[in-house]
Amino acid sequence: MWKRISVIWAVVRGDARVLWHALRQPQAPGWLKLGALGIVLYVLSPVDLIPEVVPLFGVLDDLVVVPLAIRWLIKRLPPGLRAEAEQRAGRVVDGTAR
Repeated sequence: MWKRISVIWAVVRGDARVLWHALRQPQAPGWLKLGALGIVLYVLSPVDLIPEVVPLFGVLDDLVVVPLAIRWLIKRLPPGLRAEAEQRAGRVVDGTAR
């Protein structure tokens, strides 16, 4: 179980880095900035899909929704911007690790 959690954490952390580097690019589209702001507001908002009062399930929705939203934003990036952000984040681009 811990191995799965560490793999999931590595993927989410890598996606967050790619999103961060994409946001820092001057050619980043406005919808990307709004989407990232929406994710931050969702995390900080007291309104959740499942309230935090429900043990375990209250946090579980954040652990599922936030990584899916980050991945969704990354997949919609223009190919050039996505490749550059992945390269700066140290992800694999064109079969080579950077």
